[in-house]
Amino acid sequence: MGNSKMINHATVAEWLKAYVDAWTTYDPEAIGRLFSDDAIYSIHPFDEEPVRGREAIVADWLEYPDAPGTYAAHYEPIAVDGNIAVTNGRTRYFEADGKTLERIFDNIFVLRFNDEGQCVEFREWYMKPRTQ
Repeated sequence: MGNSKMINHATVAEWLKAYVDAWTTYDPEAIGRLFSDDAIYSIHPFDEEPVRGREAIVADWLEYPDAPGTYAAHYEPIAVDGNIAVTNGRTRYFEADGKTLERIFDNIFVLRFNDEGQCVEFREWYMKPRTQ
């Protein structure tokens, strides 16, 4: 990402959009641009070791890709303090028809960024509705 970048609501919103775009395309370069070389990525903070390092994160994303058209997501920053951001959003998964809602999650991300605007630590918590 080049030069030093001040982390604020706008830059976090840009990063989140790039995150969803990378997930939509599964482009290894787009995924890699999101994270620092030594990033830590944890989507199950309490029951598994986090994925460590950009290359491992890219490989992890590509290992079990979601089928195109079967998911949609939108996330927004809630709070930004220095290089740490807390975000919230919804992730929706659909059946193969791309229309029938299969499951939905409310997501909280806690993100730590470096001065280049790359994520150095990603932690996710998610909940599904009680009726799901």
